[in-house]
Amino acid sequence: MSLIVGILGFAVVGCTNGSRTDNIATNTVTNTSLESQVNAPNRKLQTIGVALGDLGNPFYNAVQKGAEIEAKKIGDNIRVNAVSSGFDLNQQTNQIENFTAANTDLIILSAVDKKGVKPVIDQARLAGKIVIAVDSAVDADVDAMISSNNTQAGEIGCQYIADRIKGQGSVVILNGTPMDSINQRVSGCLESLSKYPNIKLISKDQNAEGTRDGGLRVMSDLLTTFPKIDAVFATNDQSGVGADLAARQARRKEFFIVGVDGSPDATKAMEDKDGVFSATAAQNPSEMAQKAVQIGNDIIQGKKPESPNILIPVKLVTRENLSSYKGW
Repeated sequence: MSLIVGILGFAVVGCTNGSRTDNIATNTVTNTSLESQVNAPNRKLQTIGVALGDLGNPFYNAVQKGAEIEAKKIGDNIRVNAVSSGFDLNQQTNQIENFTAANTDLIILSAVDKKGVKPVIDQARLAGKIVIAVDSAVDADVDAMISSNNTQAGEIGCQYIADRIKGQGSVVILNGTPMDSINQRVSGCLESLSKYPNIKLISKDQNAEGTRDGGLRVMSDLLTTFPKIDAVFATNDQSGVGADLAARQARRKEFFIVGVDGSPDATKAMEDKDGVFSATAAQNPSEMAQKAVQIGNDIIQGKKPESPNILIPVKLVTRENLSSYKGW
């Protein structure tokens, strides 16, 4: 069993939500940390700090577990400390500062604000720390960027919607916290829907905050506003599950919901035929974290990654193929 321990000196605050290649242009990758490590090829990875959005979200739990799994493969004594910011920039900044001050070898982060984290990332890398961004791009120099293909997630989710409603009807997008991954999903969805002039997008800007409660709140309002909805694209599964609950409470079943993540909550909702959650564009958060640890360890050993920008494809999971989906 992987050990999650507080790294000596951490003052952990708190306790805890992709793209085409051109989308990654927002994330600049350099090798400053690599250069500082090359001269110490015998160094070993000993400590990993993982800064996440919200450990109350199963996605981030899977990221944490992926980091622990890969760390265990490399060495039994590697310490992994995962912290949650609750999507608060100041808190995440403090956490990364703490990782740097504690002389953490590898910092993995899922940024809550792509621009706001730049100063603390710069500080960490100037101190010789390896920094790898996962899930969401950052406007800062990092050693590697690993993400799901979030634009693809939006594209395949909304193509499924368009196909199922036969190119006509009223569609809702449940938007989320304005971060790169969410923006890219919306962009991909809009790209797919743009091919169908008879599809009317009746709402696309409501922020469901990436949570079940947010999805319930926003969808309840939308159901009051619109007497007929044909499909809903939720920018993550948690908001989609909340929207499913809103549909149950309102006794509305004329529409279906497509989410993004492939989370346990989504698969459970899809198994319930009384609900309207029908599909999800599934990510692999554990694989992202495992890849981040692999690359970080390689850099410590003086091995530069072939490509610092890594996109992990998503797959559409529907009620029809759910039995073959392994999940997180």
